[in-house]
Amino acid sequence: MKTSSPALKYLLDKDVQLSKHFVVAVSNSTFFKSLRIHSRFLEISCDGIAWFASWIAFIWLFSSKNLYQMQVNMLFGLILDVVIVAVLKALVRRRRPVASKDMLTIGPDKFSFPSGHASRAFFVLLFFTKLYPVHFIFMMPVTAWAVSVAISRLILQRHYILDICAGAVIGILEALIVGLFWISEQSAFSIVGFVSDENVESTAE
Repeated sequence: MKTSSPALKYLLDKDVQLSKHFVVAVSNSTFFKSLRIHSRFLEISCDGIAWFASWIAFIWLFSSKNLYQMQVNMLFGLILDVVIVAVLKALVRRRRPVASKDMLTIGPDKFSFPSGHASRAFFVLLFFTKLYPVHFIFMMPVTAWAVSVAISRLILQRHYILDICAGAVIGILEALIVGLFWISEQSAFSIVGFVSDENVESTAE
């Protein structure tokens, strides 16, 4: 990412420095050492391809009228997230930290800003705490997962702090957009019926 703005260059340089200091500072922390052990799992747990594949399988395997509206709105949000993050990465074109060059990345995903994992994690968090609230007993684990995913991106040196913060904000905005354009129950039935080529009204009980 090249910029001619001194203020922006200063901000990005500080972001790089703070991100490096964070990694060094937490390297001796027992909590963050434990989090680092699980960082790869957290990375996979919020991977875009994994979410799409598992969510489509979820819709296919758990064919229930009671779930269609939630499933379709979540899918809408996941698609929105991929589009927004891909466009921003292609426009900003900020390179990932040097330590993450061992990653197998293609297309916009080779860029760092914003963090797609952070945006997806916070969208899922807001979805299941505000848009389609789960039982309160699950809210703390979902919150811990989303925050852990964001922190793990720094620990693995996949992103800088600014990338994570921007991703979190984008995820929150995506949840607001999905809430604003919430797909109705009848529309969700129609979408699932069209995709599956089945009469949802008569078959899904």
